[in-house]
Amino acid sequence: MGLEDRTSLTLLRAALTGRDSDDLIGRIFTCWFALDPEVRDLFPPDMTAQREVFGRVLGWLFDEFVAQRAEAPVAFLAQLGRDHRKYVATQQHYETMSHAIYATLAAELGDRFTPAVDDAAREAINLIAGVMSGAADADAGPAWWEGTVVETARVSRDLAVVRLMLDRPMNYLSGQYVNVSVPQVARRWRYLSPAIPANPEGRIEFHVRAVSGGMVSNAIVDETRAGDRWRLSNPHGSLEVDPEGGDVLMVAGSTGLAPLRAIIMDMCRYGENPRVHLFFGARYPCELYDLQTLWELAAQNPWLSVTPVSMFASDPPWAADYPDPTPPRGLHVRQTGLLPEVVTSYGGWGDRQILIAGNHAMIAATRAALIDKGAPPQQIQCDPV
Repeated sequence: MGLEDRTSLTLLRAALTGRDSDDLIGRIFTCWFALDPEVRDLFPPDMTAQREVFGRVLGWLFDEFVAQRAEAPVAFLAQLGRDHRKYVATQQHYETMSHAIYATLAAELGDRFTPAVDDAAREAINLIAGVMSGAADADAGPAWWEGTVVETARVSRDLAVVRLMLDRPMNYLSGQYVNVSVPQVARRWRYLSPAIPANPEGRIEFHVRAVSGGMVSNAIVDETRAGDRWRLSNPHGSLEVDPEGGDVLMVAGSTGLAPLRAIIMDMCRYGENPRVHLFFGARYPCELYDLQTLWELAAQNPWLSVTPVSMFASDPPWAADYPDPTPPRGLHVRQTGLLPEVVTSYGGWGDRQILIAGNHAMIAATRAALIDKGAPPQQIQCDPV
């Protein structure tokens, strides 16, 4: 039955997402590097982040396979294949990756790796590798873009806004994200969402928050200077607003604002839009770094409402060292509390298109809170990575 065998696919998904899944993913990489030693040079010395993302993506794909959904996984894998051209990935790399995933799953499941499970594993892995490699081969566009940092602004203790001029324009869609490589940290890439719509001049802007242990994010926030040369991957992701799909709820945690702001700016080009209510959350009031821009957008577009939310009611002492983000009066009064709780205190939002962007924990908590309030899961958008 292969990809139609939900029982076998469920067993494979459990192996990839269970309690020992991190160890399993580590063994997949160990097997892969043994089969194809040159692949190791494509990855950084510390594989923690790569294992986490690889495992999360495989888990999401098998969730979709079990649910017998093909459209989203195929589109995502095609984008991933095009994106991996920046690593100069070859057909051999995809073949050895497939062998490594298959062999590790077979060893993990042992006697449970029946002929039916074998068939499902082969078809799922062949689909993953085949779509990625096929999309990469079919894409005639550039494998990556390069650009020069023209401006950086430290807007809070661990937040920075970075603006670049690309050597050639990138035709991304507002709400998508790209993988970024910076000169300070070799062979490490970080997903970032452009905070402005694509433009023919090649200008692009990113909002970056340094995270504990995050080498790329810390290098961007602390060390990026004008003149630095960045490399960017092909865009991927699918956050979007359907102009005919009814009113919209947007929930942004910290720099998760970037893709939603780009979508809102894109919508400003049109005379008529669905109503949009944006909740923008952060830990402290001073970390609501882009309220001035949101105030200006809301002042000119009556379909846009913005509610700022901070976890704490007042700022810490270090806030005095950074610009005050408070805009003139006009936005909704700032609310205090956890972002999912504040959002759902306004109602269930079941009649809205819902877009959520931020860190993984915030997305999961907000999504769960909205579903508990009655929002249909199929109306909630958030990118799998």
